[in-house]
Amino acid sequence: MRIFILGAGATGSLLAQLLERQGHTVWCGDRDPARARRFLGKRSTIPVTEVNARNLRGIVKAAKGCQLIVNAAASVFNEIVLRAALRMRAHYLDLSSHLRRNPFKAEQFRYTKKFEKKNRAALINTGVAPGLTNLLVKRAADLLDEVESVHIRLYECSESDDPISQWSPEVSFDEAVSHPRVYRGGRFQLRKRFSEAEKFRFADPVGTVRVVLAAQDEVATLPHFIPMRDLDVKIGGNEIDRLRRWHRLGKLSKSRGMIRRQFPQTASPRMIAKLIRQGILQNARFAAAVLVQGIKNGKKENARLLIRSDCMFPTLYQIRRQGRLTTPIAYATAHIAALFIKFFPRELADVFAPEMLPAETRRAILAGIHNNSIRITHKTTVLKREGEDDEEF
Repeated sequence: MRIFILGAGATGSLLAQLLERQGHTVWCGDRDPARARRFLGKRSTIPVTEVNARNLRGIVKAAKGCQLIVNAAASVFNEIVLRAALRMRAHYLDLSSHLRRNPFKAEQFRYTKKFEKKNRAALINTGVAPGLTNLLVKRAADLLDEVESVHIRLYECSESDDPISQWSPEVSFDEAVSHPRVYRGGRFQLRKRFSEAEKFRFADPVGTVRVVLAAQDEVATLPHFIPMRDLDVKIGGNEIDRLRRWHRLGKLSKSRGMIRRQFPQTASPRMIAKLIRQGILQNARFAAAVLVQGIKNGKKENARLLIRSDCMFPTLYQIRRQGRLTTPIAYATAHIAALFIKFFPRELADVFAPEMLPAETRRAILAGIHNNSIRITHKTTVLKREGEDDEEF
């Protein structure tokens, strides 16, 4: 497939390399081609052209001839890139939603009829969270007859005294100043930032961590396609602890804007190597857990089940041993997005969130994850009535 990637930063550049390895013809567009080259590496022959992501005509010109256009730049550009895809009759894929028009429904769905008319597919939110988390929620929902609650827990940690941007700084800032979205009692709600702290135990070696509500995109799609009563997403780790501290000190707000020392540019591979050599960055971890509780109808009686999926991604140290210099979040996001593209539903015409994909496509993506040093474990617990012990299997 001929694929154009808009945005060749930490995630986009690695995604381009993975897709080239899959046998696709890949080229990139970026506002700063010289910086994109630093992410791609000196040995890469993947072409990069200068493109302003706000310029529809410029995107169409740079992407001419592609069959799939990928927005790996900030989600604020989703609608521009969607229009570019429609103009070129190309398929579309992105990594997250912007959610400014409606905080509880992904803006990409406004283009459903247009993609149906063009007989093209748009696949949205195809990273880790959202993306992989959506697939795991849907997997659990398919095992239940009724979903009661969904809890998604994320862990992001950099062993560094200085702020290190694992995400794009613009994305990190936008999430930090946005109100968390939740779905409670069958209703969408906005909650206070960094609120509802709780202790949550991630899989070893992370262990028990304090997590707080975060502005994640899963809430904007999952309740629309999977009937449920409750859904929330919380994040823990020193990255979110630092943001929470700045928020309490009044140093984190939209009115103040993004302060560069708080949200530095995403480090290039050469910069990551320098930070490691200087001892500023020792290691980084990323983990996710998805807990889905619901009812499974039996012949004699109904059982209440808790289905838990734990995801452990390679640490910075483990990624270095593979010969790469990138953050765990960028590594995980690029590898999972590459799997969504490998199994892209080109025969369909619509706008799809991950949970909307055909069952065989979802199973193929989850099966492919195990080949990328990403470990996923599943555990089902039968929740007994009060006074009885829970059973795990």
